[in-house]
Amino acid sequence: MSETGGGVREVKSAARTVELLELLAARGDRPARLQELADALGVPRSSMYALLQTLIGRGWVRTDITGSLYGIGIHALLTGTSYLDSDPRVRAVRPYLDEASEALGETIHMGRLDGRDVAYLATRESHEYLRTISRVGRRLPAHVGALGKALLAERPDTELPEGPYESLTPNTRTTRESLAADLASVRTRGYSVDREEGVLGIVGFGFALRYETPAQDAISCSVPVARLTPEHEERIVAVMREIRAKIEATAPGAGGSAHWR
Repeated sequence: MSETGGGVREVKSAARTVELLELLAARGDRPARLQELADALGVPRSSMYALLQTLIGRGWVRTDITGSLYGIGIHALLTGTSYLDSDPRVRAVRPYLDEASEALGETIHMGRLDGRDVAYLATRESHEYLRTISRVGRRLPAHVGALGKALLAERPDTELPEGPYESLTPNTRTTRESLAADLASVRTRGYSVDREEGVLGIVGFGFALRYETPAQDAISCSVPVARLTPEHEERIVAVMREIRAKIEATAPGAGGSAHWR
């Protein structure tokens, strides 16, 4: 058995269950077959089948009417919703996302660094540009978006992994050197800019929330290129800086609030 961060030996069966759920979640709308899952996790087909049947019975995995395709189950949604509802910082930030959205008329996000990705925790969509799929609960590589770059800039460049990095658009920074140069600019400005690096046609402005060190959370404003004028960009930066200051002044961080890791 390997050890966890606290020096406690990892429980193999629990680790395998989590790996399976993460694998199914990452596949999104692409269900998997039994052999695919067994091969991906390097376990015997019989063991994988038994694990799947257990999780199906408890609602964590679902299967089609033939019993040959597997996907993430509804209990994953219920648990994710509970996470968002119970997090004091998400609750504290939500009203300010509303305020920013009303002031700017653009899409506003809150995200949290999770390894090399950013997980989206809350979104207020623009009435002018509505996505068909909500980003809440989804992940994006930290190096491609405004949220992630704002948070990476709070850390030393020595923590950046070696490239090349995944490319989502022709504008994505795929080398360690180009990303480090961009993060230096983020530190100078005090906020990040994503110019069509994650999604073509969209520019993002990201602001780390420094109610803990290093910052784990950030907020951003996303704007279609067609609507972004120099004057609008200036207003976005001013409003988002003001919103960040309000959040940092009021977000839970002391008293009786639990500090999760």
